[in-house]
Amino acid sequence: MQSSRGYLIRSLNEWILDSGWTPHLVIDAEIQGVMVPEQFINDGQIVLNITPSAVQSLLIDNEAVSFSARFGGVPMNVFAPMVAILAIYAKENGMGMGFGTEPGCEALYQDDEPDNDPTPPEPSPKASGRPSLKVVK
Repeated sequence: MQSSRGYLIRSLNEWILDSGWTPHLVIDAEIQGVMVPEQFINDGQIVLNITPSAVQSLLIDNEAVSFSARFGGVPMNVFAPMVAILAIYAKENGMGMGFGTEPGCEALYQDDEPDNDPTPPEPSPKASGRPSLKVVK
């Protein structure tokens, strides 16, 4: 099944604009493939205004959000895969929606530091014998 995140972001963006408010995206800047102005990243996240007067060529599809904008007068192409979008909300009242992390996206985080730890990780403790379900695709 395809992720609903792209559909929800498109709908919420339209709703926010129709209400006369200013849509903002919260993006996890540490996900691989994210292209945002690094000088505005705070605690690994960036908040971007995506109102039509602030961006050009806004594209919200099922895979990513992309647009062009000026940051400090410098033009830049912005790109964020859907898994990097953490929230969309209206600046004026905070109404919108936040998104959790999707299963399996841990591998998408950028690894800036090489793993120099010579000790192998400890094995995880065995399950307590309770049954569990596993999604098989």
